Amino acid sequence: MAQSRSEERVVNNNNNGFESIDDGGFGSYLFGMSKRVADQSSDTSDYKNPSLGWIIAFLFVVSFLGLFSVVPLRKIMVIDFKLTYPSGTATAHLINSFHTPQGAKLAKKQVKVLGKFFSLSFLWGFFQWFYTATDDCGFQAFPTLGLKAFENKFFFDFSAIYVGVGMICPYIINISVLLGGILSWGVMWPLIKNKEGDWYPKGLGESSLHGIQGYRVFIAIAMILGDGLYNFVKVLSHTFLGLYTQIRDKQKENVLPVAGQDSPSTPQLSYDDERRTQVFLKDQIPTWFAIGGYVAIAAISTATLPHIFHQLKWYYIIVIYLVAPTLAFCNAYGCGLTDWSLASTYGKLAIFTIGAWAGSSHGGVIAGLAACGVMMNIVSTASDLMQDFKTGYLTLASPRSMFVSQIIGTTMGCIISPSVFWIFYKAFPDLGTHKSEYPAPYAIVYRNMAILGVQGFKTLPQNCLLLCYIFFGSAILINLIKDCLGKRGRFIPLPMAMAIPFYLGSYFAIDMCVGSLVLFVWEKVNKAKADAFGPAVASGLICGDGIWTLPASILALAGVKPPICMKFLSRATNAKVDTFLTVSG
Repeated sequence: MAQSRSEERVVNNNNNGFESIDDGGFGSYLFGMSKRVADQSSDTSDYKNPSLGWIIAFLFVVSFLGLFSVVPLRKIMVIDFKLTYPSGTATAHLINSFHTPQGAKLAKKQVKVLGKFFSLSFLWGFFQWFYTATDDCGFQAFPTLGLKAFENKFFFDFSAIYVGVGMICPYIINISVLLGGILSWGVMWPLIKNKEGDWYPKGLGESSLHGIQGYRVFIAIAMILGDGLYNFVKVLSHTFLGLYTQIRDKQKENVLPVAGQDSPSTPQLSYDDERRTQVFLKDQIPTWFAIGGYVAIAAISTATLPHIFHQLKWYYIIVIYLVAPTLAFCNAYGCGLTDWSLASTYGKLAIFTIGAWAGSSHGGVIAGLAACGVMMNIVSTASDLMQDFKTGYLTLASPRSMFVSQIIGTTMGCIISPSVFWIFYKAFPDLGTHKSEYPAPYAIVYRNMAILGVQGFKTLPQNCLLLCYIFFGSAILINLIKDCLGKRGRFIPLPMAMAIPFYLGSYFAIDMCVGSLVLFVWEKVNKAKADAFGPAVASGLICGDGIWTLPASILALAGVKPPICMKFLSRATNAKVDTFLTVSG
């Protein structure tokens, strides 16, 4: 079923600290260019507001390069090196299981369950809409744990999406996010707020990066970078070690037998593997076609991108395209070994290098964010394609057909995704702000990374840099301890998952933990049913509430507003309101 692949992506992305793989950048680097996000940062001058035309053009000139960059290596990766590609393998086994009588029956039941919870989630979203006439109204502003806890972002906001995500994500992810929220909003931010007037000037408000917001954003960035750097070095070392082992073993296979020595033996392929190899190699994609396609698209892109982003010079783009195939290979190989995509880490590397190269006087912030988009699209699509080639190999699908399907799917994505984002952007004026229902936290994070790369540390409030160093080192240390402990390390929280609520708050962590609790109880009562239908229930909850946002956006664009505002006040405030209304009446 379709939700199973998305489930794997969410679970496997815990390796990225639950940082979504957002190649289009609609919640990260691309939205981070907008004035709406720039107004929340320390650099408000360098921005580029989203427009449907240039977004579609940008995606068309950068989204296909990754597909061509690794096509010549597909035989080496899948057949010669026999890389696992766990997500691709799991998807293949799932697809193959549908072609058995038992699998077909189970799939039908799963579809029914998904449809049922999709409907419930959609109707729940529709019901909630009636009570959200203005900001801070409705169930998403329900102070379930008390008003003081609500002020510090501790509440259950009745989001079916996050409950569903909590059912899909591993328990350790949800616990990590909750621990991060408790550490930041429960302990650190109240203590730092007490230093107002000492560490930072009074009266700056909640959104100023020179005040409390600076600590929230930059300490979160420090943890994300620390976790990303550790995993980058770890996966890269695994990649090079695995590559060295593969090449050494291949060389041993080609050695002639010598008297007194055992001749190297090549493992005999099973009939299934022989058949898969035959099908996989039958529809060849010519190497000249892949290389020519990459060069042609790179040339078009180099000529086009400077017209979209005048800050991104043509020589920056050429350097990226010269380096990108090597990084794409490293990411695809590492993903085959560990199921670990480092696309966002390579994107952050581009932010810092290109942003610093351009400098603040030449639009380094936009140049860095645009370079991040180019790099992430190439590196991420390369590893995704290899995952799909592995799926095709195990399901006897034609590689050429899969490649063409990828081209078609990418083309559709370059039009559909920006269109959906544009509806959201026009329908919700507060999209991307910390008070919004859709805060897009990674947009401000990516933008501030670009500012940090361009301006250095001079923008940080007092003692913020010291705290950043501490949390950067802590993220590396926690990961190191987790890996050293092996299986026992599964109880140690993930630093990048802990970093997310530093900026957002704990409300979504509570929703996710509710989802985990539901799944945990279900597994205790009937583990077989929970394993079979848990992903379907979670996907229904996510899709139903998610799909409702499209009608909600259309209603907002049409000027139709909810009729009721459900708000919660303290007893003292309520008494004042009653008195005011009585006097006014």
